[in-house]
Amino acid sequence: MTWRSPMALIRDALTSQRAREKDLRYLVSNLPNEGLEKGKQPNHHFHGNAIKTTKYSLLFFIPTNLIEQFHRLANIYFVGLAILNFVPVVSAFEPEVALIPICVVMSLTALKDAWEDFRRFQFDRKVNNTPCFIYSRKDKQFVEQRWKDVRVGDFVKVFCNEIVSADLLLLHTSDLNGVCHLETANLDGETNLKQRRVVSGLCISDPQFEPESFKSTVVCERPNNSLNHFKCYVEKPNKDKVGAGIASLLLRGCTVRNTDYAVGFVVYAGHETKSMLNNNGPRYKRSKLERKLNRDVIYCVILLFSMCLVGALGHFLWLKALPSVPPYLVPDSNGHLDSPSLSGFYMFFTMIILLQILIPISLYVSIELVKISLIFFITNDIDLYDEETDSRMQCKALNITEDLGQIEYIFSDKTGTLTENKMVFRRCSIVGTEYPHKENAIRLAVIDEPDSEEEVIFNQQPQPLQRGWSLDSEHSNPEDTQRHCGSRRKSKGAGNARSDVAFSSPLETEVIPDRKLLQQISRAESSISSRKMDPYLDFFLALAICNTVVVSMATAQRQRASGFPHSSQANNPLDSLSSLMKKAGSLRHILTSWKRKPKRTCTLSEDSVIEDDHFNLPVKMKRAEDLNTDGAQTCSLHVPPWCDKPAAASDKLCYEAESPDEAALVYAAKAYGFTLLARTHDSVTVRLPSGQDLVFEVLDTLTFDSNRKRMSVLVRHPITKEYVLYTKGADYAIMELLGTPYAEHLSGNQKNIVADTQHHIDYYAKDGLRTLCFTKKVVSDQAYESWSVNRQQALAAIDNREVIIMDTAVQLETNLTLLGATGVEDRLQDNVPDTVVALREAGIQVWVLTGDKPETAVNIGYACRLLEEEDLVINMSCKNKLTCTSILDCTLEEVRRHANEPRNVATTPNISLVIDGHTLAMALSSDLQDRFVELAKHCRSVLCCRVTPLQKSRVVKVIREKLKVMTLAIGDGANDVNMIQAADIGIGISGQEGMQAVMASDFAISHFRHLKKLLLVHGHWCYTRIANMIIYFFYKNVAYVNLLFWYQFFCGFSATTMIDYWLLVFFNLFFTSLPPIMFGIMDKDVSAEMLLGVPELYRTGQGEGEYKFSTFWVSMLDAFYQSLVCFFIPYLTYRDSDIDIFTFGTPLNTISLFTILLHLSIEIKAWTVVHWVIMLGSVVLFFIMTLAYNAMCVTCNPPSNPYWILHNQMADPMFYLVCIISIVLALLPRYMFHVLRNSIAPSPLVQARHLDRLDPSEKQRWIKEWRSFRGGGQVKRPELSTPPSPTLEIPVDFYPQSPAASDIMEDEFTLNVTTNYQRPAHT
Repeated sequence: MTWRSPMALIRDALTSQRAREKDLRYLVSNLPNEGLEKGKQPNHHFHGNAIKTTKYSLLFFIPTNLIEQFHRLANIYFVGLAILNFVPVVSAFEPEVALIPICVVMSLTALKDAWEDFRRFQFDRKVNNTPCFIYSRKDKQFVEQRWKDVRVGDFVKVFCNEIVSADLLLLHTSDLNGVCHLETANLDGETNLKQRRVVSGLCISDPQFEPESFKSTVVCERPNNSLNHFKCYVEKPNKDKVGAGIASLLLRGCTVRNTDYAVGFVVYAGHETKSMLNNNGPRYKRSKLERKLNRDVIYCVILLFSMCLVGALGHFLWLKALPSVPPYLVPDSNGHLDSPSLSGFYMFFTMIILLQILIPISLYVSIELVKISLIFFITNDIDLYDEETDSRMQCKALNITEDLGQIEYIFSDKTGTLTENKMVFRRCSIVGTEYPHKENAIRLAVIDEPDSEEEVIFNQQPQPLQRGWSLDSEHSNPEDTQRHCGSRRKSKGAGNARSDVAFSSPLETEVIPDRKLLQQISRAESSISSRKMDPYLDFFLALAICNTVVVSMATAQRQRASGFPHSSQANNPLDSLSSLMKKAGSLRHILTSWKRKPKRTCTLSEDSVIEDDHFNLPVKMKRAEDLNTDGAQTCSLHVPPWCDKPAAASDKLCYEAESPDEAALVYAAKAYGFTLLARTHDSVTVRLPSGQDLVFEVLDTLTFDSNRKRMSVLVRHPITKEYVLYTKGADYAIMELLGTPYAEHLSGNQKNIVADTQHHIDYYAKDGLRTLCFTKKVVSDQAYESWSVNRQQALAAIDNREVIIMDTAVQLETNLTLLGATGVEDRLQDNVPDTVVALREAGIQVWVLTGDKPETAVNIGYACRLLEEEDLVINMSCKNKLTCTSILDCTLEEVRRHANEPRNVATTPNISLVIDGHTLAMALSSDLQDRFVELAKHCRSVLCCRVTPLQKSRVVKVIREKLKVMTLAIGDGANDVNMIQAADIGIGISGQEGMQAVMASDFAISHFRHLKKLLLVHGHWCYTRIANMIIYFFYKNVAYVNLLFWYQFFCGFSATTMIDYWLLVFFNLFFTSLPPIMFGIMDKDVSAEMLLGVPELYRTGQGEGEYKFSTFWVSMLDAFYQSLVCFFIPYLTYRDSDIDIFTFGTPLNTISLFTILLHLSIEIKAWTVVHWVIMLGSVVLFFIMTLAYNAMCVTCNPPSNPYWILHNQMADPMFYLVCIISIVLALLPRYMFHVLRNSIAPSPLVQARHLDRLDPSEKQRWIKEWRSFRGGGQVKRPELSTPPSPTLEIPVDFYPQSPAASDIMEDEFTLNVTTNYQRPAHT
């Protein structure tokens, strides 16, 4: 290696920096320059693939760690005092002794940091040495190297089940269609497979891809952390440009699945890869309690300076009052004595050193230990463990656990958070005709029934569709036609069972077809010509085609491909792969086990159907006595004799969907015989009910985005050869794009398809279903050619690429033909209503922010008891700002009038607000923001519909900043990340939509119901334990240091101590360090049963909570009083005696220890063996160490020494009498205060502790009476003891005519005020 001058190195570094900061990067292959030194490589400006996540190096660990620790101001304070003690004129202790406490604390912290960094170093070394295969021009093949050897411009080969080493532009795969299946669980937690396609027009046609033949230039954007966007194009040698995007990028950390191998070109390496740019480490949040703690530390500093100022002034006055120079004032070598004023100035700093422990040095370390222990208890709580997913509660923010006990507002997502995010196909509307699927409703009703040993026969249950189908109303073989669901217990278990494939539980995959719709499809299939235009066939083809579902065989699900070179990485797949394969092999058994075993049965009558058919006459079900003994009268579906092809293939299909909606619709299409068989980047294969396979050429996929609210797939029909665009999306995004519907062949009253479909959609939404519209458009050849040119130009663009691509999609999605709509149910999670009610009783206002239609959201709101039937529901929806202003003004006026009028105090109803996204955007504008916040403050619940992710975070920020309240946001999807990060506490739910929310959250749970115990129990415990421990810490230090301060009045304020220096250090370091830590970890003021049974006990932590300004100063005053008693009783006892200074200080030290520990004993609410061991152990340790120290230390502190002092004291009865009297008098006021307060005016927590001592049955009875007295589930006021009040009857003219109504013109708006709402049926 040649030597280079420092200037050349600096110049190269600056050049590389400028190259990395350019907006575009031009990358070429490294192969032509293989073997040259790094500086001559074409891509040498860019980072290598080795990563380094450590914070320290071995050489600079100590200075770097010290700088890190000095970010904590308390450390700077104590180090400064220790250094100040080395100045002779102001020293109070031996300098070495003063260094011990801060050195111990900082050394422990440094060891912890070193251990954590060493673990990061080990991880980096393991990752950097992971094997991979890089192409070598010299060897003419891919050779095994390490991840750290990968560079930008290399060609890397990744085999099945291997992890991608860098961000690769996909150029070639083993798949003939150029598809690579990718699992991104390491990045976003999503276990469903995603397709990545090779860059079109480069190397797909070459079965033996040769990297040396790649002469193109890859032009890509500067690295960023967006996992869903990538701008790039490949410029061929002939200057043609081929666009590429995220669909052709293999991200570092992802795993290749179901593909033998893939070859990619490295575009980003190491710390510039998207996964590393997203790895920002844990976010630091300061808890509310920590902010109060810092405030009180400042108060203590002010108190310290005041005491030091008194000492300095007292020393000055004492010196001034001396008639002559006393012999103990020794002059310097020149015989000079400092003046009283200068001595007083020096004494100020000496007193700071003497009284420094007024600021508790060990408090911060103790708080960290307590929080780690509390998190251990939370994560190991069996009630927060989810056996179904084998996951426990996760904590990612160690420093805000106490905030869980102070939450006042909760902002929740709906889908996947309150609901299961398991989509169940319920109903559909096709060309204006509604099909209610009542048979499917019966199946779902059985799953919802309580556990029972009975079984149910589905009279309308079909046989599994395989290749084709036919209708048969005759009696069939019972073995073929009779369907059993097994016991209800098994049905429910199957419905809720988790599968290794996302969104594939029997609850989601099994759909019983509607008999009327089957007949309609049969008629459509009977006519070959109708296949070209029949809307029913087009509707189900749209369900099967218009999605991004990946198709794989169940037997080959995530299998390792064989026949690739050995690699240690390949030999280390995910630990769960073997179990995954076993479960996948039994998937068909899971799906069908509930219908095999004939047992004692009963029949569901038509009354068992939960939902009414509002559009078609109900179909009467056969009575049980009408069934013959051999079988049931059924509408059976079986393979007709003319379908001679094997059907096994379709039964072994696995669908990997990116969302549960897509999976539900694909399974619904499959139930009607439209089976999605295969999907590649350029084709989709669908099997028709007749058994015929249609291969659609996929020309383009217009993916879903939050602006368009829809997605489209452009295909070439294999029969008609037409260009067909299938589109699905939200109704409000689709209806405005419609052209002429299928009306030319329909009769009279069937022509108004759009109006009928919209009516059905509205009903679906009111019934709590999620709705989607499906359309079709036939694109002419000329229009497609023109559009295709614009599309290719958009895909190759770099600047404003997303906007240009969206414009091309909007350009094509016009004049659509409406096919129909679907209604999919997202079922509520278990115990959500109970959890919401408990949170409301706890004084927490619950908001739900969702992107669903208002009707759907309101239905779920009533189902989960966010909204109650007796609530006053204000429904706000308007189109312009003037209307919004008028509504807010009118509503606020009435709310204020009813709230301020004394006679309405007991009769004002609970107010709930429902507002849509458009109105919310106007309400959050700067001029209306305050009015909206004031209105929301009066509402018990707020439901925001049709809101975007940015609006969610904006709402959280506005409420948090305007009302100064503690907020919690909870969600499960990527669209909730902004909201989660904006709140004081963010909670992610590890649900069906991946782990994006979990990765961005502070805490992670499996179900919404876990929030109840997490907040009401663990949140309350964490807050009360840490708050009480902090107050005790301040009390303990002030009480002890004041002993030294009082002594200064009798020693001329000379900073002399009556307690040995080492015993001063030992007192805080050993004798009184463990009891407060134990207090913070183990104390339990109220049992978990009481906290869950009486949720309003949680309110004690809201607002100022237990750590109040007054509580802090009362403790300070108590500490001053106790220090006075502990000092002056021994002083008065030993006054005018001949005892030495340490003989006087030993009783003070002993009295102070017992007073401080017994003070803690009064505060402890629940005693355990640990409490006794720690408390008694501290006393025993004090006597052992003090006796040993007094026995061994003969001349430790000349001219005085502590030799044999405690031994002599313990032989004197006066010592015991002084200790007992002092301790009793010191603790008597606090003890009497507790007795009187708990007897005369007991707090709710005290009452709860009394109930805890009762028998279980008696306790439950008292809990019920307490909740009944305090309002139960209908808490009206935030106070703890307010009884329930009757509901106010709201007059019709509750909202008067707005004065600005004349200015609103003809704007349409809605302001519905609803009382005594009849809750819709919800299943």
